[in-house]
Amino acid sequence: AEAGPVATGPVAAEAIVAGLAALGVETVPVRIGADDTDRDRLATRITEALGEAGAPGGVVSLLALDEAPHPEHRDIPTGFATTLALLRALGDAGIDAPLWCVTRGAVSTGGADRLGAPAQALVWGLGGAVALEHPQRWGGLIDLPGSLDEGSLRALARALGGRGGGEQLAIRASGTLARRLRRAGAGRSGERWQPRGTVLITGGTGGVGAQIARGLADEGAEHMVLVSRRGPRAPGAAELEAELTERGARVTVAACDVADREALERLLDSVTGDGVDLPLTAVVHAAGALDDATVDALTPERIEAVLRPKVASARHLHELTRALDLDAFVLISSIAGTVGAAGQGNYAAASAYLDALAQRRRADGLPGTSVAWSAWAGGGMIDGEVADQLRRRGAPPIDGARALELLRQTVAHGDGFLVAADIDWGRFASALSATRPLPLLADLPEAGGTGQDPAGAEREEAGGAAALRTRLVELSPADRHTALVELVSEQAAAALGYADAGAVESGRAFKELGFDSLTAVDLRNRLNAATGLRLPVTLVFDYPTADDLAGLLREELLPSGEESADVDTAALAELDRVQSTLAALELDDIESATDDEMFELLDGMFELLGRDLTAS
Repeated sequence: AEAGPVATGPVAAEAIVAGLAALGVETVPVRIGADDTDRDRLATRITEALGEAGAPGGVVSLLALDEAPHPEHRDIPTGFATTLALLRALGDAGIDAPLWCVTRGAVSTGGADRLGAPAQALVWGLGGAVALEHPQRWGGLIDLPGSLDEGSLRALARALGGRGGGEQLAIRASGTLARRLRRAGAGRSGERWQPRGTVLITGGTGGVGAQIARGLADEGAEHMVLVSRRGPRAPGAAELEAELTERGARVTVAACDVADREALERLLDSVTGDGVDLPLTAVVHAAGALDDATVDALTPERIEAVLRPKVASARHLHELTRALDLDAFVLISSIAGTVGAAGQGNYAAASAYLDALAQRRRADGLPGTSVAWSAWAGGGMIDGEVADQLRRRGAPPIDGARALELLRQTVAHGDGFLVAADIDWGRFASALSATRPLPLLADLPEAGGTGQDPAGAEREEAGGAAALRTRLVELSPADRHTALVELVSEQAAAALGYADAGAVESGRAFKELGFDSLTAVDLRNRLNAATGLRLPVTLVFDYPTADDLAGLLREELLPSGEESADVDTAALAELDRVQSTLAALELDDIESATDDEMFELLDGMFELLGRDLTAS
């Protein structure tokens, strides 16, 4: 799939397609533009382009190279919007061939490797969500160097063939590198960022922003500008202002849509212009919004609702303050952008952008720090039941005071990007790698099993599914339903982090039990592994109780006609066994048989009769 308007620069879609073709890779180019938003029409185009060639061995998307704003949704790059359209169209066309998304300059492999395209990093965040929601349809991410030569194209061809050593790869002159998450190490100095002058905090009256403001006030911040869309009218804003004033800080609560560049420029002028006694020395971007939805349910509007306050605001802050002598430029990101989060593809994409922007600023000699957090305790966008679920899954909310201490150390240490999370990787990683290996975590020993052989895992899954089907065939309809309800309850309890399947009542709606997009996809993945089926990500919404879902599984595993055939086959086999036993017995054998032997024979006959009557 080629970008509509071909990306400018030394790497262009045509060059990549021509290079792959020269290496013997058979390609079927499909050009996708900003106006290709109708998924049905796009799916038809893809099917027609393939023609008699049939299902492809893989799909390569060069769409992310187009960073131009989408003509109808200016806060979304066209390449990101068309990548999403392609993902959904492939599903509609029934194509499960692995999709590889290609970027250029979206990641950095080290200090000398400048990250030049933060906008393309959005696709890296989205990819983590797709890998969890549609593991059979996902290949991975490949970042290209600034200029392509024959060696780079050969490396690309090898990676597309699954010989790159991972699913998040960067091709550079030195070779192909695979992305890994590693511990930062404990050997850090006690130096901390000391706030001074004026500190501007977006999302400053929200949960995380308010915690940061309190901590900085205690550390001597002289003046804080707390920015939110509602400003003084935001819930709790007046109380927070009074609290911070008591702690010794001067406080300005300002109403501003930071995603509105002109409005932000006016606000910055008011805190940096002539006559201002305390200069702006730091920016903390904590604003954001959640709108959970699976990839299939994402629309440009739902993407923009998340990207606008997170991504557009960060870009405007970056551009409008880059000439200022700042001590710190801090971006509050999420671990979702690093390891993926089912049902949060838009938020994961926004977080990946923030991480990339911080690295871009560091490469340009500007201050920049992005910390990818797990949930913060004590407020924020993730709290209540969701926080409880994360705790049960091995990712408890991090203490706010501890988080602030780590943030100040990270800024002072000069890290451009860091993941900060209080996670039990042994528990948390099992859900992430339930349906496919996750090489990203291969260097974390406690994550265990995330790099398993895909073929071996597939064989194990097939064996378990076959055993389940055989067991179901041997049960009566009532017992079969009970067994499937138990299976659903066990997997639902595991997805929610409960130790006991009894916590899941068979007639109670999944939504009432606390299921959201994240846990719904986890349950789908677990059931796929247990049954060998390919169930939709909307499973718990289409079949809202364990009883309902058990009915679906019975129909998928044993369709009515096939079920009858299996029952007949099993009944005939049982009849043959009983007849053989009777034929082998002489009359005196029967007369001399023990009570236990006779009861065993009669039990077999009654079981056979019961099956035969049920089948008829």
